[in-house]
Amino acid sequence: MSNAHQEVIKQFLSLMENVDDRMKETFQNMHNGYPTEPLVRFLKARDWNVQKAHKMLIDCLQWRLQNEIDNILAKPIIPTDLYRAVRDSHLVGLSGYSKEGLPVIAIGAGLSTYDKASPTATEKYGQHISKCVKVLDMTGLKLSALNQIKLLTTIAKIDDLNYPEKTATYYIVNVPYIFSACWKTVKPLVQERTKRKIQVLQGCGRDELLKIMDYSSLPHFCRKEGSGSSRHSSNVAIDNCFSLEHTFHQQLYNYIKQQATLTATGLPIKQGSVHVDFPEPDPEGTKIAKTIESEFNRLADQNGLCNSLNGLKVDGD
Repeated sequence: MSNAHQEVIKQFLSLMENVDDRMKETFQNMHNGYPTEPLVRFLKARDWNVQKAHKMLIDCLQWRLQNEIDNILAKPIIPTDLYRAVRDSHLVGLSGYSKEGLPVIAIGAGLSTYDKASPTATEKYGQHISKCVKVLDMTGLKLSALNQIKLLTTIAKIDDLNYPEKTATYYIVNVPYIFSACWKTVKPLVQERTKRKIQVLQGCGRDELLKIMDYSSLPHFCRKEGSGSSRHSSNVAIDNCFSLEHTFHQQLYNYIKQQATLTATGLPIKQGSVHVDFPEPDPEGTKIAKTIESEFNRLADQNGLCNSLNGLKVDGD
């Protein structure tokens, strides 16, 4: 890292010494003993402009306090069947680690039904791990997915503002025609920094992904051509990283229940929920969403499916 960057980091640290105690506490929970790491991420997200990065981090710390993010892993979703339903609708899981020790996060973007519902790596590899790689499975992506785009863009916005530069690379696999067509249209609108992180792979991406991870860390939908993103497998606990039976989700759920017993004064509210404030979309994000909407409608029109979309709008209710 250059001397200029080191100086900017020092300026940033100096500014953070002036925040109030509550912000200092949530900042400590964020960096887990590595205070420079989040500063560098926020600086990169704002092109090393210390004033803009400072504002972005302060906004993030306020968001964490307002939404009680520090205690979010002490709020279990019960009963277990309800948690299982969430897992089935939000297909996200940890399939393993890359050869560099980065967690491999698998996301079933095509089959997720969002409208229905890293300290471990540091210890394991003996070095601070602050990034991950994400593998997005587009199996099952359909024109009718337009009604999910508004929520997906909102989630992405929260991620960008509060967890910037956490993802080293996005690998997109099992790509159907509809995604290819939309990506060609949207790609010119994406920031160059983000665009460099996105790699669209052929087929299930197995051969390319094996260059950066072992076979055991491949998401189940990448292990053979045509495997798809099945929610069920012959050995769910081993193969399907989306399943509640997978080791990662079992450990996570047990950890959340343990934290609840340590911090709660009484039993968790049955079928309770967590509410998180989300930001208004910025002009760039709105433009991208509108472009995707337009492309979806164009493709639907080509395939005679206009009526099936029922006039869905990305930014509408």
